[in-house]
Amino acid sequence: MGILTADPLASVVALLKPAPSIAKLVTGGGRWRVERTNMASPFYCAMVEGKCLLTIEDGAPLVLEAGDFVLVPEVFDFTMSSINPPPSGAPRLPLETGPGTFRLGEQDAPTEVRCLVGHCSFASPDRELLVSLLPAVIHVRAQGRLIALVQMIQEEAQSDRAARDMVLGRLLELLLVEALRSVESTIAEPGLLRGLADPQLALALRQIHADPGASLSVQGLAAAAGMSRSTFFDRFRGEVGSTPMEYVAAWRMAVAKDMLVKGHIAMAELARRVGYGSVSSFSMAFSRHVGMPPGAFATRRQAA
Repeated sequence: MGILTADPLASVVALLKPAPSIAKLVTGGGRWRVERTNMASPFYCAMVEGKCLLTIEDGAPLVLEAGDFVLVPEVFDFTMSSINPPPSGAPRLPLETGPGTFRLGEQDAPTEVRCLVGHCSFASPDRELLVSLLPAVIHVRAQGRLIALVQMIQEEAQSDRAARDMVLGRLLELLLVEALRSVESTIAEPGLLRGLADPQLALALRQIHADPGASLSVQGLAAAAGMSRSTFFDRFRGEVGSTPMEYVAAWRMAVAKDMLVKGHIAMAELARRVGYGSVSSFSMAFSRHVGMPPGAFATRRQAA
């Protein structure tokens, strides 16, 4: 999946660089609760059978039913429990019953819940920006394609086949795209999905993502969207959550960071590809945005 593409959703997912971490089958019976804190990682869950409660940080509990899928692009604290959970403060650790298989609750109780749970990581050097463009929580119902993708990830994660990590990376990209495409734009908070749901704003967003090195201006983007400058500016800020040129600058820096980490490109060529007429103007903009010159950033990231 290429980064420089006219499809903004595809380019953001590709730049996130999702990498596999944990994929497991979790079953539960009776009363149970599991808590996780200080995770700072993407989390997803596909419900295969039964119902359970998922509470993300201090939010209201979500009731997950068979066929549901939930994705949290960045979760720190969460609790999963049976619909009738045990008393708070006494969580039990899951019991590993086999490779990638865990049991929650009473061991002799009938299995009432079966779900596929996974964690991954985003290897992008600008993951904070990219995650900020996505909904905080994605919860969709009756999405067989998502359940099937999670099952494929689970099977691949437990295998030892050739090109396993590459296949997992592609499956995770597909999972993210499918999950984001399933979100109803009317319930998404301001961000990329809300912007793409507006046919006129989508034209401008595609222009930005297709060629961040082009001469981009509010006036030009408004013309591409078929709107007046002021109407475009206000609608873009309201739907996407930033001004058009703030978005352009942030996307250019995200692409630049990716190129710097990969290396093997002259600084003048990199500057041109992200819309700057000289190395000095790019270096000044990069330092202002990132807090260090591009050369220092590249050295630090490549040494990590």
